[in-house]
Amino acid sequence: MEELEQGLLMQPWAWLQLAENSLLAKVFITKQGYALLVSDLQQVWHEQVDTSVVSQRAKELNKRLTAPPAAFLCHLDNLLRPLLKDAAHPSEATFSCDCVADALILRVRSELSGLPFYWNFHCILANPSLVSQHLIRPLMGMSLALQCQVRELATLLHMKDLEIQDYQESGATLIRDRLKTEPFEENSFLEQFMIELKDIPIKTGDPAYWPRTLHAALVSFYHGKLLGLAHSVGILHPQL
Repeated sequence: MEELEQGLLMQPWAWLQLAENSLLAKVFITKQGYALLVSDLQQVWHEQVDTSVVSQRAKELNKRLTAPPAAFLCHLDNLLRPLLKDAAHPSEATFSCDCVADALILRVRSELSGLPFYWNFHCILANPSLVSQHLIRPLMGMSLALQCQVRELATLLHMKDLEIQDYQESGATLIRDRLKTEPFEENSFLEQFMIELKDIPIKTGDPAYWPRTLHAALVSFYHGKLLGLAHSVGILHPQL
């Protein structure tokens, strides 16, 4: 089962679009079993099973189908993998879920060898250690790294402003007025960023969404500074 645990840890989170709602999910499936994590951003559920559980559950849900556990696992992998890679991918299966007490049942309905195929993932609440390992630590690490990059970009923007000022004092002029930028004021920029961010629906399910978006905004701002600087000293062709 260690292979399943390590394999699941390497999988990215992705949206699983259901008719009633959307869930974040990650799954790792082999011939020996599967491990699944599901979250609605309030709770995290988990299931990990081996071939004996797969075989027993397959008999209960699919009495007309006879196949080794590996065949059922392969079919589940073929259903889930493309769906988690691309939420817009047309699925060959129908997914639904029910929450019962602290458990979540993810139901799958499709076809296998021309016959109806049913599967229920019986997920229980994940323990704190698992949540930390798969969510908190990776996202905190990503968030901290992005915040460091944000600080570095802010420093570079201040330096570029000083560089532009030096060129202007030396007599350089901007070829294209539309490329002119105002001096970077970090506090004003952050205040405006937070105001605009409130109007953006966060559908990524990513706690690192804000620093990532801030990072992208600063990169765009920095690129504008570089473009204006290049035009002011004649590095770029006027037609660019």
